[in-house]
Amino acid sequence: MKKSILTLSIVVLTMGSNLMANEITQPTSVLHNELITNVEVSSFCKSVIQGDVLTVKRLIVLGEDVNQKSLGMTPAMYAARYNKSEVLSLLIKNGANLNMKSNQGFTVKRYAELSNAQEALVIIEAALGS
Repeated sequence: MKKSILTLSIVVLTMGSNLMANEITQPTSVLHNELITNVEVSSFCKSVIQGDVLTVKRLIVLGEDVNQKSLGMTPAMYAARYNKSEVLSLLIKNGANLNMKSNQGFTVKRYAELSNAQEALVIIEAALGS
């Protein structure tokens, strides 16, 4: 009888510790899964970076927000950064706000200056009236 009680006690203790271990590790694994995110530029901004005017036009017609930030920058900032003057003109015609600041605190004009994007800078200055 003593052996049965002792064996039963060991089994119960082992099961209890396993349950507690699962409860402790489970939230950690859920938290770990939530922290892994895929960070990338939006497809609209990718089209801007590539200078794909036709795709940018189509996306604007479909309702894409020309002032929506992707990784902290607006599409106009990407156009200025990569000197995509034709795309930049299209964005300005469709209401791009050139006075917005990126998450780093830079404007569209500053990105053009930093990148030495002369064509984009001319378009920006004309739009801003500077």
